[in-house]
Amino acid sequence: MVGAGGGFVLVPILLLLYPRAAAEDVTATSLFVVCANAASGTVAYARQRRIDYRSGIWFATATLPGAVAGAVVVAFVPRRAFDGIFATLLVALGLWLMLHAGATAIRSPVTGRGVVRRTLRDARGNAFVYSFHLWKGIVLSAGIGFLSSLLGIGGGVIHVPVMATVLHFPIHVATATSQFVLTFMAAEGTSVHFATGALGWNDWLGRAVLLAVGAVPGAQVGAWFAQRVHQRIIIRALSAALVLVGVRLGLKALGL
Repeated sequence: MVGAGGGFVLVPILLLLYPRAAAEDVTATSLFVVCANAASGTVAYARQRRIDYRSGIWFATATLPGAVAGAVVVAFVPRRAFDGIFATLLVALGLWLMLHAGATAIRSPVTGRGVVRRTLRDARGNAFVYSFHLWKGIVLSAGIGFLSSLLGIGGGVIHVPVMATVLHFPIHVATATSQFVLTFMAAEGTSVHFATGALGWNDWLGRAVLLAVGAVPGAQVGAWFAQRVHQRIIIRALSAALVLVGVRLGLKALGL
């Protein structure tokens, strides 16, 4: 529903359920599920015709180096440090997004070099007209690719707010396009985990497959709800969830 891939919820759950598991095992499992979830969501949003494919291809390509690097680096991060980093990111992102959710000021049109303009009409006939700096989207996607693969969250939970507030994408287009980008981003990180053996014929792969089986139909339902819910409600729901999950994980990292 929010274009986040579900990793920001799944990773904390796995961290809480398996307190002795290595961070690499948790992130590998989450990315596998995020990939399946995002692929399912992409199909649903493609039917709604809300995906900005031209921008999405640029963003997905930019995530490749970072997604590979993040999947490699996570193997060297201690578990407690990983919990703390993840909790801090979720709370900070949630609060930042919450502050921007109620913004109603009219924004000046984006100008300058590297500005691209898009006009998108969805299956319901709704027209979306927007413009943004393509180079900013590429640079931000590269960094998001690393951070999301490192933490196993897929990146949508970061990408959607960035696209909506920094690049000025309409939230519904940002949500749909994020799912498209997520499919490639998560697949890149998952491939690295298969290559390194973090995901193999073991219990973690079995858990990942079972979680993915549930995520696929869930993505279809979420995409259906997304086109029926006001964009401000989507943003507020996402920000509240981030803060709550982040606080719970942070308390765990502190041993509370």
